[in-house]
Amino acid sequence: MGTGKTVVGEMTAMKLGLRFVDSDQEITRNEGKEISAIFEQSGEKRFREMEMKFIMDGHPSHGCLVSCGGGLPVARGMLELLKQRGMVITLWASPETIFQRTKENSTRPLLQVEDPLAEITNLLESREATYLAADQMISTEMRSAKAVSELVARAYEENQSTGEN
Repeated sequence: MGTGKTVVGEMTAMKLGLRFVDSDQEITRNEGKEISAIFEQSGEKRFREMEMKFIMDGHPSHGCLVSCGGGLPVARGMLELLKQRGMVITLWASPETIFQRTKENSTRPLLQVEDPLAEITNLLESREATYLAADQMISTEMRSAKAVSELVARAYEENQSTGEN
């Protein structure tokens, strides 16, 4: 969260001629309610089940760039499943940067706590091993969305030229 996945994903997909699909937007559309309402009414566990269903059958198997929520790859087996479907790139930022980027956004259910910075720090620490296991990790620190998009596109093109995914 707060790393620019949607903006960077849209820019990169356009540059590469791919369809852009955002898991949160698709779940919101399919459920007819915002992510925060899903968390509030059904809980995080149910939301994670919706994410898994989205990955299993919610988008084309090729020709698209998919932006997933930060918790999606953490569930057992999900990172491996994502890698089977294509290249996995983690966009990274420090807890402080993420806090600065998200502090005015009241629609992020995991940050509706007394100390959002501590929550961000805890989330990143608990997810770090999974994020590091992605095919590529790109820092968004002090980079524009355009610069990050160029790095993502380059990583994707290099991956395609080697035929890895």
